[in-house]
Amino acid sequence: MPDLPRPDLMEAVTSLAKRRGIAFQSSEIYGGLRSSWDYGPLGTELKRNIREQWWRSTVQLRDDVVGLEAAVIMSPKVWEASGHLEVFTDPLVECLNCHQRFRADHLPEPPKCPNCGQTAFTQPRNFHLMFKTNMGPIEDAENTVYLRPETAQAMFVDFATIQQVSRKKVPFGIAQIGRSFRNEITPGNFIYRLREFEQMEMEFFVEPGTDETWHEFWIGERMGWWTDLGLREENLRIREHDADELSHYSKRTVDIEYRFPFTDWGELEGIANRTDFDLKAHQEASGEDLTYFDQEKERRYHPYVIEPAAGVDRAVLAFLLDAYREEEAPTAKGGTEKRTYLALDRRLAPTKVGVLPLSRNERLTPEARRVFDLVKGEWMCDYDDAGSIGRRYRRQDEVGTPFCVTVDFDSLDDAQVTVRERDSMAQDRLPIDGLVAHLSERL
Repeated sequence: MPDLPRPDLMEAVTSLAKRRGIAFQSSEIYGGLRSSWDYGPLGTELKRNIREQWWRSTVQLRDDVVGLEAAVIMSPKVWEASGHLEVFTDPLVECLNCHQRFRADHLPEPPKCPNCGQTAFTQPRNFHLMFKTNMGPIEDAENTVYLRPETAQAMFVDFATIQQVSRKKVPFGIAQIGRSFRNEITPGNFIYRLREFEQMEMEFFVEPGTDETWHEFWIGERMGWWTDLGLREENLRIREHDADELSHYSKRTVDIEYRFPFTDWGELEGIANRTDFDLKAHQEASGEDLTYFDQEKERRYHPYVIEPAAGVDRAVLAFLLDAYREEEAPTAKGGTEKRTYLALDRRLAPTKVGVLPLSRNERLTPEARRVFDLVKGEWMCDYDDAGSIGRRYRRQDEVGTPFCVTVDFDSLDDAQVTVRERDSMAQDRLPIDGLVAHLSERL
């Protein structure tokens, strides 16, 4: 069956995510909170698998990148030195007819209100994106702190400490996964644009003069990561930032963009050459030495920084959209019915194995539970004995479970089970004793 039209695809994936507990609106019993979403059991596993794959490729499989987990609330001096307090703003306009507010740079040209269709707006004014709060019992300017808008600054502030304790030589990287907060003017499109979101960022410190080569290297590495995990190449592109949209610290930035249904292309990951701006800025503001001494060349310098930065939530959405499939599948009675499934890479699938006894018969349950106990120690698994076996296959398909194991009455005599593969629906009969080894080869 051909792919769904893009708007229909977005609606189908959003509906599936809410219905199956992948993601649903936060505080829903109180009417919800705009752009705030909770991840249910399946969404939690999908996010965890994405993070694990990023960490594996970025940190575990490399000997030149180490990890960091920094505090969300940092000294406000960090944000003053980085420039966030001064320049971290978006242009805000208000429709003079319906009084809805929008980012001026997100409106069409000429400007037209997406809500009411009118064309009269206020003049743009800068809207600061950082969430402000107070630390301590007294709410005054001296106790003002901010929720971090990015995870990157901690890696610059901690650069000298991490370099010393890890004994890494330039080039090397510091990686971090964590939550960031931005008071977006127009959040929306499900989990695409959020005010509270999770980032996977890495700062790769390199010798000045080698930065352009390393930038190209990381562009290739990051594009390869997305395609290796199943995103189709025709739905991805690399877009160069124009000079007028470069961040104040950037020498060059490219975005890996995905063909999201609600826009022509949307940012999935940014890969920036931040030069030595951040280390110099924090050295000047703090008075601490943030240079690196190259013993071989007997040279001291501020490293340049290459930064790949991706959002976990946008990754979830992109993988769901790219994996969504609808097709006509045969039924047990010889007809056909619509089958919905997620063709997720097996490394990302929230549940790896579904164990399905043919029925709730009291003779089958103990053996089915024994099979479940065999596999649950190896992978995230689901035990489902409610409804017809065909319906249970469909439920597992819909959330991307790669393999279903069926325990039937023959299993009681021959100690074998039926293993069904998600995409092809092919079935194999094999001994229970060899089940874990069989699945291990495929997972």
